[in-house]
Amino acid sequence: MSSSPEKPVSVSVLTEAIRYSLNKMFSSVWVEGEVSGLSRPASGHVYFTLKDKSAQLNSILWRTEANRLPFELTEGQKVICGGYIDLYAQRGNYQLIVKKLQPVGVGALQLAFQQLKEKLSREGLFDPAAKKMLPRYPKNIAVITSPTGAAIRDFQQVLTRRWPLTNVLVVPVRVQGEGSAAEVAAAVNLLQAKQSEIDVIVVTRGGGSIEDLWSFNDEAVCRAIFASKIPVISGVGHEIDVTLCDLVADVRALTPSEAAERLVPDRAVFGKQLANVKSRMRGAVAAKIETAQLLLDRFSDHRRLTHPLEPIERRAMQVDDAEQRLHVQMQRLVDSYRREVAQLAEKLELVSPLGILKRGYSLTTESSGAVVRSVSQVENGDVIQTKVADGTIVSRVETE
Repeated sequence: MSSSPEKPVSVSVLTEAIRYSLNKMFSSVWVEGEVSGLSRPASGHVYFTLKDKSAQLNSILWRTEANRLPFELTEGQKVICGGYIDLYAQRGNYQLIVKKLQPVGVGALQLAFQQLKEKLSREGLFDPAAKKMLPRYPKNIAVITSPTGAAIRDFQQVLTRRWPLTNVLVVPVRVQGEGSAAEVAAAVNLLQAKQSEIDVIVVTRGGGSIEDLWSFNDEAVCRAIFASKIPVISGVGHEIDVTLCDLVADVRALTPSEAAERLVPDRAVFGKQLANVKSRMRGAVAAKIETAQLLLDRFSDHRRLTHPLEPIERRAMQVDDAEQRLHVQMQRLVDSYRREVAQLAEKLELVSPLGILKRGYSLTTESSGAVVRSVSQVENGDVIQTKVADGTIVSRVETE
C-alpha cells in the first residue's frame, strides 16, 4: 500500500490495512507467558495481558471459549495460548484473540480437577462428619448409570449372587460426553422425591480416561450428591481412578462390583453367622434351663415349700401374744384411771357443801333463799329453813 502527501490515506484505511496484514501473517500463533491484569466484565469475555520479562501482549478470550475452559484462569498463572493477532481499531492496539488455552506444566483437566477439589474441600463437601451411614440391609437401590454399560451388568451380577432380596431401580443417564454431567445431577435430585422408597443411591460407571470420567468431576454432580438426603455410594472407574464424585459420596467403592459388595451382605456368610447365633442361643437357653433345674432341686426340700402355712401360723401366734399383752395393758390403764377418779372424788367430797353438812354443820336461809349469817337479818315471826345433812328444818323466829 502506497501513499503521498498529495494522496494521503485515512487513519481507518491504514488501520484496516495493518489489521489485514496482521491477520494474514499471524493467523495461527502459540504464545507462552504469564497472566496479568485479569478482568472478567459482565459480558462474560475475559481480558488479560500475557507477559514475560521483556514484553507484554494484550489478550482476549471471548465468552464462548471462556465457558468451555475446564479450569479457572487465575492471576500469575503461566499458560500457553493459541489464536491469532488482531488490531483493535478504536485504540490502535494489537491484541491476541485466544481460541485455545492450556496451563503450563499440567493438563487443563488435571488443573481443573485440583482447583475444584480445593474449592469443595474448603466448603466441607469432603468432611467425614457429613457422611451418612449406608443401610445394613437395603431393600430398594437406585442405580444411576448407563443401562447398556458393563457397570450395571457387573453390579447386578454381584448383587444377585450375594443378596437376591434387593430390588434395583436403574436410572438411565449418559455417563460421558457433553450434557452427561447435567443428567447425572438431575437424576440424583429427582430421586430425592422418593426418599421414603429408596434406601440408597449408587452412582457408577466403568473405567476410562480422565476425559471419559470427567462428568463425575462436575461441580453440579458433586453438589447434588452432597445435598442428597438418601445415602450415596460412588463406584466410578477402576481402582486407580479417583473422581470428585468419589470424594463427596458417603461411601466410595473402587469398582461397580465392589459397590455391590459394600451395599449388601453375602448370604452364604450371613447364613453361617445366623447358624452360629442359633447355636449360641440354644446353648444359652440350655444353660439357663440347667441352672433353673439346679435351683429348683435345691429349694424343693426347703421348709417353706414343705410347710407353706408355717409362716402364717407363726404370725398368728405373734398376733395372739400381742392381743394378750394389749388386754393386760388396757386393764392396768383402766385400774389406774379408776384409782385417780376415786381420789379426785374424795377430794371433791371434802370441799362439797353436802360433805360439810355431814360433819354436823347446817345452813340456814331466809324464805327468800338468802343465807342467814347474822341474827340481825331475821325478826320475830320470820320463817327460816335450816338445811342439815339428811333434810331441811322449817322454823319460825321467836324473840326472848
